Amino acid sequence: MKVTVNGFWGGFPAANGATSSYLISSKGFNLLVDCGSGALSKLQTHTDVMDLDAVILSHYHFDHIADIGVLQYAVKVQNIVRETNKILPIYGHKEDMAGFRSLGHEDTEARAYDPEQGLQVGPFIIQFLKTIHPAPCYAMRISDGDATVVYTADTSYREEYISFSEDADLLITDSNFYDGMDGSGPGHMTSTESAHIATSAHVKQLWLSHLPHFGNHDQLKMEAERIFAGKVTLAHEGLSWEA
Repeated sequence: MKVTVNGFWGGFPAANGATSSYLISSKGFNLLVDCGSGALSKLQTHTDVMDLDAVILSHYHFDHIADIGVLQYAVKVQNIVRETNKILPIYGHKEDMAGFRSLGHEDTEARAYDPEQGLQVGPFIIQFLKTIHPAPCYAMRISDGDATVVYTADTSYREEYISFSEDADLLITDSNFYDGMDGSGPGHMTSTESAHIATSAHVKQLWLSHLPHFGNHDQLKMEAERIFAGKVTLAHEGLSWEA
């Protein structure tokens, strides 16, 4: 399994950046997890748009779905240019029906996931955990049978993340606030809350993502490292991990 960061900013992209989006690949299958602002441009430095096999979305806030519309256009245009008829499935939840319906277009198909049942997409088994966020949002535990990645998506802290993340090879957390701050209102976590989950769940590596537009990001890393003894990495565009 390989994970590559397309975007990591929270809220909006910094200059030449992108918001939340991750490419997860295994056994020849490419799954795009979230598709925030600027993500499509960054994605194309790693793979062809037409090599995507599926997209899955945690929720419908714009910093996670802003590039869905241009992805839909990209598939349509490339189908015309290449004389193909690819239909790209885009998975989302149905707790916001307007958001869900927007996933379907001429060359994309909206597919609902049931958070209670889990989902198999290509080689990936995906389990879900509802987050604490102003909009309905779901964390994902993604396994290909050989490795496991947990993506918290947008959330404030909840104890259930510990069991949900147990023994994961890689944990990607929402780390939008610094130690001692309260992110519960906007629905985000701190560096140390992320590290507490990583430590208690015995994960192998921790990526801090959904990063803020204030402060020094190196401080987030140092705060997390005081709690988590494993490897801590600040997400950045092009960052990759493979197992």
